[in-house]
Amino acid sequence: MKIHNIKSQILITTLLLFLGYGVCNSQESYDGWETMFNGNNLDGWTNKVHHYDVGDNYADTFRAEDDMVKVRYDKYEGDFNNRFSHLYFDKPFSDFHFTVQYRFVGELYKGAPEYTILNSGVMFHSQDPRTMLKEQDWPISVEIQFLAGVEEGKERPTGNMCSPGTDVVYEGKIDPRHCINSTSDTYYGNQWVTAELVVYHDSLVKHIINGKTVLEYEKPQIGGEVAKGYDPIMKQDGKLLTEGFIALQSEGQPIDFKNIKIRNLKGCTDPKATNYKAYYQVSDKEACTY
Repeated sequence: MKIHNIKSQILITTLLLFLGYGVCNSQESYDGWETMFNGNNLDGWTNKVHHYDVGDNYADTFRAEDDMVKVRYDKYEGDFNNRFSHLYFDKPFSDFHFTVQYRFVGELYKGAPEYTILNSGVMFHSQDPRTMLKEQDWPISVEIQFLAGVEEGKERPTGNMCSPGTDVVYEGKIDPRHCINSTSDTYYGNQWVTAELVVYHDSLVKHIINGKTVLEYEKPQIGGEVAKGYDPIMKQDGKLLTEGFIALQSEGQPIDFKNIKIRNLKGCTDPKATNYKAYYQVSDKEACTY
């Protein structure tokens, strides 16, 4: 009798654990977070390397290994030759909350610009990589820049804003600087850092590092310099950027990316609708269903 009771209790406990697991999965789905990287391959992503055609992942620059997207240069030949590259998620976004963890590893590839040591980032509101010319170095986009400390005791914040072919409004006016530093701490070594972006179309942008808001600015728009080799049709200075593609960056420094997720913030905000979600922050009345 006792053995029977024990078996029954084990069965009930297992069932509850199973049901609980299902609830957790349902909750993860319900809160709107979408996993962008499947952990096994680069399906759903498109790369563009400077000097190469779209889709040519030269020397396996981007790799899906160990449940991470790895940027590596061990198969490169010769000088770096400004082979800056980007890996684009195939779906554009407008209003969203993006999160990723990154860590720098290894040594800067020989011949890469000195400023790219322990330097990478994520581009957003980017042009479609299929609109980039073969000799275009940077996509017209906005970047959340990732940096790590090089010299002990010398500040080098991460989560900065850089603007290849774009401008932003900072503290009430268009800022002429290509990069604007954040107020983040300096992180040394190969530790994991969590970076987040909260973007409201062509309005407010927030950079968050390890849970702390470190930079805010407004009105991302086409303009400025830095990007070269683009199709002039794509460079419409003054045009506000309401949406675009998200891309992981490679510019000579090995880096790992993991836990790449995004949550769409635009949708039906009417609680009476059947497709209302509490996490929607930008109203789209036409999306509502009743």
